[in-house]
Amino acid sequence: MLRFPVILALVRRQVLLFTRNPVRALELLFWPVVQLLVWGFVTVFLQQQLQEETGTEGRNLIHFITFLIGAIILWDALFRSQQGVAISFLEDVWTRNLLNIFAAPIRMTEYLAASFTVGGLRVLVTALVMALIAVVSYGFNLFQFEWLLIPFYGNLLMFGWALGIVSTSLILRFGHAAESLAWAVPFMVQPFACVFYDVGVLPRWMQVVSLSMPPAHIFEGMREVLDTGEMDPRKLLMATALNGLYLLGAGMLFSRMLSIARHRGLLVKAASS
Repeated sequence: MLRFPVILALVRRQVLLFTRNPVRALELLFWPVVQLLVWGFVTVFLQQQLQEETGTEGRNLIHFITFLIGAIILWDALFRSQQGVAISFLEDVWTRNLLNIFAAPIRMTEYLAASFTVGGLRVLVTALVMALIAVVSYGFNLFQFEWLLIPFYGNLLMFGWALGIVSTSLILRFGHAAESLAWAVPFMVQPFACVFYDVGVLPRWMQVVSLSMPPAHIFEGMREVLDTGEMDPRKLLMATALNGLYLLGAGMLFSRMLSIARHRGLLVKAASS
């Protein structure tokens, strides 16, 4: 059974790292805001050029920028939730606090639950800021998805958590040499997630891999809503079911890697080097 005071204490520790260090808070907002502004204005420029050449404002052109802005905001949810898990673990490695965590009466489920919560808070902050910028700069209203925002964000958070657990597991097993995976893992799956394009654009073998991942169904559903105002509920059901499998698999991998790390003394090596 999870002990919520323990989880709250771990979350509070991570929150204090941001509230008491303005540089960390700036880093939290800087990259998503820059990405939204750069790619948003690039899309506006391309749309203007196409309109000048064709002399029309076709339906596809009108939706082009909304597809991209929506994709950027939702992709940030997946990325930030993954970072919330992986970077929280790396913070303990970098500050030599890892042994304290494992020596304290803290269950790994509680540690992961706190990391999930931190990831969710990071997503909430950046989503609100990006939604505001999208409205002001591009006239894009994130809340046009209405109730679908909840399953969209929920599924992307869950998949981000699964990726974060995988990243942490690999760092546990392979040490400092694998730390770059904390940033690389999300971008390894991005081509298959179909963030900025339809699944049909991919080669056949990539489509099979893509449809086995929850984000592809969510981003396909997002474009469907922006285009028609509705989406096939089977996409949400498929994404949720796949997320359950990914979280289960990630949890089993973490348990296995943690067992190997303890048996081989890798925790002491990682915490002291």
